Amino acid sequence: MKNPFGPEPESFHSYDDLKKRMLALIQTRKVYDQIFQVVQNAYENALNTENVVLSRAERKRMFAQILKAILEDMIQKLESRSRPS
Repeated sequence: MKNPFGPEPESFHSYDDLKKRMLALIQTRKVYDQIFQVVQNAYENALNTENVVLSRAERKRMFAQILKAILEDMIQKLESRSRPS
């Protein structure tokens, strides 16, 4: 609800404003790059452990598929944790 008598106080922010600010702060800390790097390192280690030889294109394609599956799994786990019991 807007204040009809003047600007909103600095301390008042909507949930969406707060969410946008938190997302921006996290993005500046390169969290996406860190998550990507962790999964990529685990993927490379798994390939080395299994002695798997793939072409560069195959490695990229498989990594993209695995990264997507991991992120989807993380989203499902997050959603199941936020559901009321």
